[in-house]
Amino acid sequence: MKQIGVFCSSSNNLETDFYRCADQLGRWMGERDKTLVYGGANCGLMESLAKAVHETGGHVIGVVPQILIDHQRVSSFIDEQIVTENLTDRKQQIIALSDAIVALPGSVGTLDEAFTLMAANTIGIEDKPVIFWNINGFWDPLFVLFNSIVARGAGTRPFDEYCYNVKSFDELVGLLA
Repeated sequence: MKQIGVFCSSSNNLETDFYRCADQLGRWMGERDKTLVYGGANCGLMESLAKAVHETGGHVIGVVPQILIDHQRVSSFIDEQIVTENLTDRKQQIIALSDAIVALPGSVGTLDEAFTLMAANTIGIEDKPVIFWNINGFWDPLFVLFNSIVARGAGTRPFDEYCYNVKSFDELVGLLA
């Protein structure tokens, strides 16, 4: 996989391990000449990741909604910038440009982005893995919900066919290699 999309938090108030892991993933990507496709913000895990990719020689594509430009919130570690009108356009561009998606800790935006690809996978529009890096159990409640959906018969396709719950860096890069 050459182009890896990452959805993650833009918050600067997260656990230290989350930033360390974003940096670790970014360095791995840069050292292996991978391309990061992400939302382009200059804060939170987004900035940690882009900086690490950029500093280790990888390519960074920032898919940036106009509002980030208007508020001067665009990362300086972007090699190629694609401007979108809104968050929906950004999400669609990131998915289209990526071979796989990694979800680092995040909030509603991260879930919206990951769920959009999961829904597209479910009905056959896309066939790209969605990999939740479950750092310090961050995504545990989500996977409880997924298991409940399956147990109650509401899922039309098993989540584990396209959605992965990885708990270690080695597991993550094993899926991305």
